[in-house]
Amino acid sequence: MRERILTLLERNSRMTAEEIAVLLGSSSEVIANEIKKMEQENIICGYNTLIDWDKAGSDAVTALIEVRVTPQRGQGFDNIAERIYNYPEVQSVYLISGAYDLLVILEGKTLKEVSEFVSSKLSTLDTVLSTATHFILKKYKDDGIIFERKKKDERMSITP
Repeated sequence: MRERILTLLERNSRMTAEEIAVLLGSSSEVIANEIKKMEQENIICGYNTLIDWDKAGSDAVTALIEVRVTPQRGQGFDNIAERIYNYPEVQSVYLISGAYDLLVILEGKTLKEVSEFVSSKLSTLDTVLSTATHFILKKYKDDGIIFERKKKDERMSITP
């Protein structure tokens, strides 16, 4: 049942225990208790709202930064990842495979602000070997949500 609850909440974190109970054929008390346990166990780590900031009129800049680092003996990538994710500008840090080791997602008000973060804070860390910054220009789909669906052409087709 836990996995089914998690799947529903991942799709829509605003679902109530009552709504989930109806979908799963259970009582709202059982569902509420299960959700509370998963929150206490840090299985559910938080709830997010996905916002289309372009439509909201915000000028925020999001960047994906690939980071190559030297892993530390006995700790691998954990310490450097922790140093990076403790910066308030950093939204996410992932250990990845490929040419780079970490993928850092951060937000800033301007391209310059993001660039300054990379050059003055991220690149200066002692185990960072190199970085590559990619700015997100437009979001089409994020976290499973399509931002703009194409409008269907509702004109009738006329054939001779």
